[in-house]
Amino acid sequence: MTYNNEEELGAAIKSSGIAREKLFITTKATVKADKPIEENFSASLKKLGLDYVDLYLIHSPFFAGGDAKVLQAKWAEVEAIRASGRARSIGVSNYIQEDLDAVLETATVKPAVNQIEFHPYLQHITDGGKTRLLDYHRGKGIAVSGYAGLTAITKAAPGPVDGAYARLAEKYNVTEGDVALRWTLDQGVVAITTSSREERLREYVGKLPGFSLTSDEVREISVLGLKKHFRGFWKDQYDDDDWR
Repeated sequence: MTYNNEEELGAAIKSSGIAREKLFITTKATVKADKPIEENFSASLKKLGLDYVDLYLIHSPFFAGGDAKVLQAKWAEVEAIRASGRARSIGVSNYIQEDLDAVLETATVKPAVNQIEFHPYLQHITDGGKTRLLDYHRGKGIAVSGYAGLTAITKAAPGPVDGAYARLAEKYNVTEGDVALRWTLDQGVVAITTSSREERLREYVGKLPGFSLTSDEVREISVLGLKKHFRGFWKDQYDDDDWR
């Protein structure tokens, strides 16, 4: 429901002729504290023309205004949807450690995934590099999917990683965008891209499985990225110097 494309997606699924079990369908809830998530979810299923989705995400934690009890109550609602069998897995998006701590305190089912903005200029590293959100997720057994992985190229250029991207793209005979996404993947993060161009998507599918960055190259990009801070989304929710 978040991106207002469920009806179109539902029509595409229906016309594709592809068996439902071969598709992995994710949708999100834009949550309001005073509105049951069930209403959003039922509407989503109707628009999609489906009996279930594979993954259902709470789009952000900001509806709660920092209230842990509200976060916990809404997560319980999503757990109920999963228990009904209409969402095979459930997760969150744009949650930071404080939000996840609140959810996990009362959860009976932990989030399968947290979808976050992730690129060299927003690595969610705080306390002078001592606290990494990725490490927190690994410790809790929560997968991370990263969106806006091309930000250093598309929105935040020029910047400290430009030279490394260019050099590695030449080394591996790929594009700088491929290098950016490979940096994400090589850290165990699921890379999300929103490209609607078929040729670009085919390039990713064709090139990304064919190479990996070395651990030193991943580290180089990470270290260079810490020289600049840039947040492309939810800027109104964070101070300019907030790296969480």
